[in-house]
Amino acid sequence: MLTASITLDPAFRVAPVSRRTFGSFVEHLGRCVYTGIYEPGHPAADADGFRTDVLDLVRELGVSVVRYPGGNFVSGYRWEDGIGPRESRPRRLDLAWHSTETNQFGLDEFARWTARAGVEPMMAVNLGTRGIQEALDVLEYANHRGGTAWSDRRIANGTPEPHGIRMWCLGNEMDGPWQIGHKTPREYGRLAAETGRAMRMIQPDLELVACGSSHLGMPTFGEWEATVLEETYDVVDYVSLHAYYEERDGDLPSFLASAVDMDRFIDAVVAAADHVRSRLRSSKRMMLSFDEWNVWYQSGEGSRPPSGDDWPVAPPLLEDRYNVADAVVVGNLLISLLRHSDRVTTACQAQLVNVIAPIMTEPGGRAWRQTSFHPFALTSRIASGEVLRVEPAGPVQDTARFGPVPVVDAVATHDAEAGTTAVFAVNRSTGQRVELDIDARALGAGRVARCLTVADDDPRAVNTPDDPDRVVPYPNPDATVDGARVRVVLPPVSWTVIELTAAQDE
Repeated sequence: MLTASITLDPAFRVAPVSRRTFGSFVEHLGRCVYTGIYEPGHPAADADGFRTDVLDLVRELGVSVVRYPGGNFVSGYRWEDGIGPRESRPRRLDLAWHSTETNQFGLDEFARWTARAGVEPMMAVNLGTRGIQEALDVLEYANHRGGTAWSDRRIANGTPEPHGIRMWCLGNEMDGPWQIGHKTPREYGRLAAETGRAMRMIQPDLELVACGSSHLGMPTFGEWEATVLEETYDVVDYVSLHAYYEERDGDLPSFLASAVDMDRFIDAVVAAADHVRSRLRSSKRMMLSFDEWNVWYQSGEGSRPPSGDDWPVAPPLLEDRYNVADAVVVGNLLISLLRHSDRVTTACQAQLVNVIAPIMTEPGGRAWRQTSFHPFALTSRIASGEVLRVEPAGPVQDTARFGPVPVVDAVATHDAEAGTTAVFAVNRSTGQRVELDIDARALGAGRVARCLTVADDDPRAVNTPDDPDRVVPYPNPDATVDGARVRVVLPPVSWTVIELTAAQDE
């Protein structure tokens, strides 16, 4: 058995836990919307056609904010197609995913769904085929109280009160050649800045997100951030990051170390943003919105959109089935996001239902939790108070993609008011258990309130509709306390949360 140790101290403060870290993403892609969150006629559908079984799972997942409607989809989207009487809404070709969009679910439905789910809406505007005026129109429709053409249209459509959407993404992945309306960094930066300035003339307190690079490997990475932020720095509040990870060629050790890449990506974008801040002599500190992240098997057959003359409605796309190793990586990516809470204050796992998602559904049938559901739900539920920096001391292992990496990765949160501390840890070893020693003397923690682990003898184990609880968090029996020192045994390929309280608390 390997050994590792961490020390917890309230002086190692990073930043408060941001609830927006636990965001998600709903795009008009595959079955995320249709037969995902929205399915009139389903036995569990409510009067608006929302699947209540999915709503229950979304609440259990602990999602805080949901980004909508894309994604690649938004760069060709006409938002006004999705308002008004459903029988009058036009069907359109969706070029991003080679599908037919029926527009039966639009902005008003999304706003009602977020209210019912208890989550904050985050809206993206089309800066691919459209521009400043269309962004102003949708903002007026969504947020203006009344007395104008678009706000009165919303009222006439049955929503007298404004939707009150605060966060707005200025386009999506505009650095990508696959994007409709792909632009150079200077072209996009100028358009985003002018759009943002105009939107603030309607509502000054908006929170605006500029597109960063689509991923760390983009040839324009760095240059894109510098140029875009030169144009937008005084206008926007966030720059975005997107990253997806998958196991390649059976290289499980590298895949389990995916958070190393996320750490490097975040640090690089922070450096680029701070470089622009220095050049502009600005007192403003740019925040990061990691508004697309997940495990996604992009090389898989199901990731390819249809082609040819067939333009199906809501075809099954990107419906990855996640195993234990995938769940461990998801938990580790959440650890990375938390430890960067001083700069990453918004994040959205992509996506919410069916499409590379923690929740799966059958049309007309069941809904169930994927393995990746569990580390997200537990982290969202338990992480509170302040994020504490944790530096594990212990063994390293070599990986083909990232070189030597620590076997154990961890972060902690401490809620002084509640008197609780939580440690989130992963064991990246594929064959060795690790005894983790936690020194919690500085926090006065001496009792394990609960210790839950996601692991399995088979790291490829998955949940299915017939066996939805094949992989669930289980109480870890190997958690012991000696004074204020806690020892937990982490199985190979595992994610664990240890919740601590003061010894006298019962």
